[in-house]
Amino acid sequence: MSYSADQIEVLEGLEPVRKRPAMYIGGTDRNGYHHLLWEIVDNSVDEAINGHASRIEVTIDADWKGARVSDNGRGIPVDKHPKFKKSALELILCTLHAGGKFGGKGYAVSGGLHGVGSSVVNALSERLEATIWRDGFEHQQVYERGVPQGPVKKLGESRKKGTEIYFKPDPQIFGKSGQFEPERIRERLEATSYLHRGLKIVLRFEKGGEREEFHHPNGIADFLTKLVAQRQKPPIHPVAFTFERAGEPRVEVALQWTEGTDELIKTYANGIPTPNGGTHESGFKQAVNKAIRGYMDAHNIAPKGLKIVSEDIREGVVALVSAYVTDPQFQGQTKDRLNNAEVAAPIENAVRTALEQWLHDNSSAAESIVARIIISARARQASRAASAQVSRKTAVSHRLNLPGKLSDCGSTDPAECELFLVEGDSAGGNAKAARDRRTQAILPLRGKVLNAERATDAQVLANKELQNIVSALGTGIGKHFDVTKLRYNRVFLLMDADSDGHHIATLLLTFFYRKMPGLIRNGHVFLAQPPLFRIDAGKETYWALDEKQRDTILKGLPRNVKPDISRFKGLGEMPANDLKMTTLDRRHRRALRVTIEDALEAELVISQLMGKEPQARYEFIMDRAKQADADDLDL
Repeated sequence: MSYSADQIEVLEGLEPVRKRPAMYIGGTDRNGYHHLLWEIVDNSVDEAINGHASRIEVTIDADWKGARVSDNGRGIPVDKHPKFKKSALELILCTLHAGGKFGGKGYAVSGGLHGVGSSVVNALSERLEATIWRDGFEHQQVYERGVPQGPVKKLGESRKKGTEIYFKPDPQIFGKSGQFEPERIRERLEATSYLHRGLKIVLRFEKGGEREEFHHPNGIADFLTKLVAQRQKPPIHPVAFTFERAGEPRVEVALQWTEGTDELIKTYANGIPTPNGGTHESGFKQAVNKAIRGYMDAHNIAPKGLKIVSEDIREGVVALVSAYVTDPQFQGQTKDRLNNAEVAAPIENAVRTALEQWLHDNSSAAESIVARIIISARARQASRAASAQVSRKTAVSHRLNLPGKLSDCGSTDPAECELFLVEGDSAGGNAKAARDRRTQAILPLRGKVLNAERATDAQVLANKELQNIVSALGTGIGKHFDVTKLRYNRVFLLMDADSDGHHIATLLLTFFYRKMPGLIRNGHVFLAQPPLFRIDAGKETYWALDEKQRDTILKGLPRNVKPDISRFKGLGEMPANDLKMTTLDRRHRRALRVTIEDALEAELVISQLMGKEPQARYEFIMDRAKQADADDLDL
């Protein structure tokens, strides 16, 4: 194939955004759909951060497709730019890397400094309407797929000030099913109101006329109280530690230890969530570790022979860290991580000094915190001893003592190896016959495994079925989990499509979530999707996961075709060739990767549904009973 100059394509204006939207918003899934809204909201928040706005209103269309965001800030400039001879509004909305946040003159602190947020929203919207109130007049300009439909119009006199952006994401980019999700928007806007004391945010839904207002004068202190309550793990000291530092970088911190077994640290940079943390989180963690060690050393209360690590110190911690940086350097346009190296040290020094002083001033709270840390360290030490004992028995790093029921694969390259955890010996036999022996391993499980939500590491390792899984995977569990030792790149849960199968899968997911969370975070866990029905229609064969899919297939068949429908009672009754074709063969199989979109929501659901309190499960079921479809139940 020839390769010449005429084959070189240059994308101009907003074309790159429409051509490669994932580069700018992370993807065209529901996360990308909502990212457009966050970009516009963040612009209004920037006005509030810099003292120019006190109110933001967000309205969602009745069909959940479009959104309107307005603020009472200064209003985007509409006068002509001296160099480009276009209105500033049009430049901002139609030009990548155009905005008032580069030089620091328009904004001292902001969430976006790349000048692409508004233009990206415009490029990816079927329609966008910008209404500006400033200089005593109302102005408006309309765009379709990033193209102005005329110049900026002066509509008339007005005393108002501010900006209103209405946009409707383009179905050509996001698909016809794309829409906004009320709960996701509520959560984001409420968090924003906590982070900016004095800011009032109003959320309206045109469908039903619902209206909510978020206003939290106590800021992140109230946010912390809410997070602790949601986790349903009582705090071990009644009064939380709060701290605020002025200067550069400005930082606000709220912190409380609870009886939980893991940590929750939510971080923000210039009001934007940073789920992947960054330098502000690193500085905070170091501050907590050093403050606790400093207090324990000053009072000589560290038990002899007991090694306390950072995980012990932060176990059960619920914390919020909100930093404001003049020139934030985010990792990518989605802004998931803060990369400013100069931020870590000042945050560490300021928080460490304040926390250590707080511990000295609140001796009762300090004693409770230290006692909790010592208990955690001793539990970890005991767990490590139990794990070491099991490791000696199973030798997970070698093939010599792998579980007896494991039919291992021939390859020793973890990148191409897969492990199928199969419900029952009968299904395991079919899976062994259907697998690719070189790259696919099969481990049958007997019955329902131990509920790891209620179990210690030692109890887990004493359970035969879970011990076999730990041995096969080779990673260890709990604080000794090491993903680099994983023997299989993909772990599939292959269960019957009935209530027992769903229950076993739930127990296994709970085990991975509590004892091997790195498997899920790194995308190694999958739910296999074996079909429930086989439909033979003439020369064609169709597979259906459930009754609804079966009915859809049947409706699409020609009227003169009489289908032959087979229902598989379980994996043990499915012919090996059918299991191979539909579930194990990489070319044809369907599977769902297990991910965690909202860590807090995942924690809450696992605690409620798998915990000790039956009342929490009862309330969860009753709250969602009306959503259940009788056809989906095993009756």
